[in-house]
Amino acid sequence: MRPFASGFLLCLALSAQAAADGRHYIGYGRLLTNDVIGDTQDRWRTGSLASSRVWGAEWTGVAPDTLGQVLELRLNGEIIGPENLIAPDAGDRPLAHALSLGLHSHATAGGVDVSFGGDLVFTGEQTQLDHVQDLIHDVFGGKRASPAVEATRLGNDVFPTLVSEASREFAVGRSARLRPFVEGRVGVESLIRAGADLVIGEVGLGGLMVREPVTGHRYRVIEDEGQGLSFVLGADIAHVADSAFLPESAGYDLTDARRRVRAGVHWQGQKGSNLFYGVTWLDKEFEAQREAQVVGSMRLQLRF
Repeated sequence: MRPFASGFLLCLALSAQAAADGRHYIGYGRLLTNDVIGDTQDRWRTGSLASSRVWGAEWTGVAPDTLGQVLELRLNGEIIGPENLIAPDAGDRPLAHALSLGLHSHATAGGVDVSFGGDLVFTGEQTQLDHVQDLIHDVFGGKRASPAVEATRLGNDVFPTLVSEASREFAVGRSARLRPFVEGRVGVESLIRAGADLVIGEVGLGGLMVREPVTGHRYRVIEDEGQGLSFVLGADIAHVADSAFLPESAGYDLTDARRRVRAGVHWQGQKGSNLFYGVTWLDKEFEAQREAQVVGSMRLQLRF
């Protein structure tokens, strides 16, 4: 079954089960990331879309004290490629298209926010993301991958992946909040990550935010009623044990540490209209990668 069809059926099944358990649809969030709105290039972690839909009995401003009461259906699509889609350098990373479908839950206990869940990560032509990439490049004047690059593409496969995170928020002064976190992933990429985010401002306080996997930016899934601006600064470091996107069997040598540094701004106006824009510096992921890169992330929602 195609991943898109699987996602549609999973969404229907989750909605039916949530209704039977007394839950209802309480939130939706998304975040678009692309290097064209970052360093204006088209390379490596070139584009992704994260999307979340949430069901629960209610939302009181904090997650419930046990997992399973708030359920998040998580859908992510990502395109990864070499620096040059026509004639890449020897040893540059292979082309990869990945689409993930997953179920996650959120809880707060003893002041610690916890999320845990699993994804099925589909790769290869079965995702149909190669057609999406070609369409975008045709419309905006980009270049299609050459046959030589297409030949390196990660093939059709499915990677069950577990994801967990624990974090705690601390007040810093009157209007700032610091959130250290640790994250673990086992599956399509297996890693352990630690970092922190500093938020200055009240927008987002009392809502539910989910961490986007490529940049680490947290996007809003359940919105609060505040208005104004919040500024975000964050950084983290990860040790990656293995990556299906950079297989050791193909000779790729992972970097000892994978670092990210990010900054962004949330704006929320009247009637719930909101905007987020952020930039993220992504460290090199493999030793042959020529340099780090900068990607941009955006969400825009207008309500009248």
